[in-house]
Amino acid sequence: MIIPCIDLMDGKVVQLAQGRTKILEGKSPKEMLAFFADFPQIQVIDLDAALGNGSNDRIVRYLAGRATIRVGGGVRTVERARQLIGQGAFRVIVGTSAFSSDGINFPFLAALTEAIGPDHITIALDSKDDRVVVKGWQASTALRATDVISELEPYCSGFLCTYVDKEGLMEGTDLDWFKTLRAGTQHELIAAGGITSLDEVRVLSRIDVHCAIGMALYTGRLSLHDLRAFQTTQ
Repeated sequence: MIIPCIDLMDGKVVQLAQGRTKILEGKSPKEMLAFFADFPQIQVIDLDAALGNGSNDRIVRYLAGRATIRVGGGVRTVERARQLIGQGAFRVIVGTSAFSSDGINFPFLAALTEAIGPDHITIALDSKDDRVVVKGWQASTALRATDVISELEPYCSGFLCTYVDKEGLMEGTDLDWFKTLRAGTQHELIAAGGITSLDEVRVLSRIDVHCAIGMALYTGRLSLHDLRAFQTTQ
């Protein structure tokens, strides 16, 4: 499955390089919904919430009421996750709160699972320099995604794994990393970060890994027509 991305900052649809540098602004949220209408799901990340700079909750509610969306960014409390599900989100993506200074935040994940159920939870294993990163990719942990992925399975339905080293750079991604992750879990796996070519999409799809695509779509590096055609064959 191909999952187009809508990233929100300051009330606008944007694309950043490695979560830091704004490269471009997209069309309005309404226009982006129409642009991605042929895809079954959309990934929505509230970058302001992820960075602790406010939120884009009004836009998230708007999108959740009109499409099947997976929502992430600043989901740091059980109440916030419950609120997003109540607003119509298909799944919530939890990153920072899934981890603590000691490692995995098992008490939070247990409480979250009890509140909304693992079927509504995707855990973000975003990695840079081979370490899981949190707080909008601004802070690094001591954990490797490949080491902890199986431990996290009871608390979610799947994983969003962003290869931050290549995210937004249009240089391709690390297919071997995703193959290692795929071998480590039976759960749903979504790849993000640097996916730039249809060949990469094909390789990932063959190993049952979904593709969350942003920059390559917004810049036209990946053709919307080609991705639509590929999607219909899956």
